[in-house]
Amino acid sequence: MSARKNEDRLKAPKSKQSKQPELPPTPEEFKPDDTLTFVTPTEFVEIPSAGRFYPSTHPLHNVDTIEIRHMTAKDEDILASSALLKKGIAIDRFLQNIIVDKRIKISQLLVGDKNALVVASRITGYGPQYDTRMACPSCSTKTTHSFDLSALQLYTGETALENYPELEVTENNTFITVLPKSQLSVEFRLMTSDDETKLTNQAEAKRKNNLPESSFTSQLKMIVLSINGQEDRRAIYDTIDSLPALDSRYLRNLYTATMPTVDLGHDFVCFECAYEDRLEVPFTSDFFWPR
Repeated sequence: MSARKNEDRLKAPKSKQSKQPELPPTPEEFKPDDTLTFVTPTEFVEIPSAGRFYPSTHPLHNVDTIEIRHMTAKDEDILASSALLKKGIAIDRFLQNIIVDKRIKISQLLVGDKNALVVASRITGYGPQYDTRMACPSCSTKTTHSFDLSALQLYTGETALENYPELEVTENNTFITVLPKSQLSVEFRLMTSDDETKLTNQAEAKRKNNLPESSFTSQLKMIVLSINGQEDRRAIYDTIDSLPALDSRYLRNLYTATMPTVDLGHDFVCFECAYEDRLEVPFTSDFFWPR
């Protein structure tokens, strides 16, 4: 290398106004790269009630679909939140977050309509295939079963009127029936997500205090509005506690028949003992937290 070139490199720079560093763009000037923008798609989920059992003031009155946003990575954060999971509200918080119409509250949804949102949102996030382990009711052998969630059908509850001709639907969207043994006239309603949460909390409180379970009577006390026209809650509770078992089972079966929901039934076959039955698709931890 020549001495001349080295000399030139060591010379002080010529007196010239130095170039100012470029400043970052102002918010008004900043324009995000179009290649990085992504609009989360939405879809309309058909609800089994078709809006038939909501009051006229409810945003779902006579509305048969709910628009939801597809699951995102941020929604996964909600489902994975240890604080929300501990409180048992992670799924409700997630569902509320993806509903487009914010007038619709998860707590006010009928249980069956909420189930439809649960299944639809899971499909948008992880696809329709759901793999989970199930225990055979006969031999207790555990095997992995694969379910196609997109194949599940909606049950509207309308067949209840065909199978129970004595059932009446009131103008307030409640039901009236006469119990087979006691001949009591009972008016009942469908449960909401909030009702379901209350029953769960009641059961947990009894478990912590070592009190006997009362799942059957607790559900009936939640849904029954009147007995023989009497609406006094204390009288209703006392009557339910003393209902003949035949009447209690009849009322629970009738409630199941009238509740619009997602039909989770599937044909189960155990390859170990050849046991066959129609069982419900289980909502295990694999549902929203697949391996």
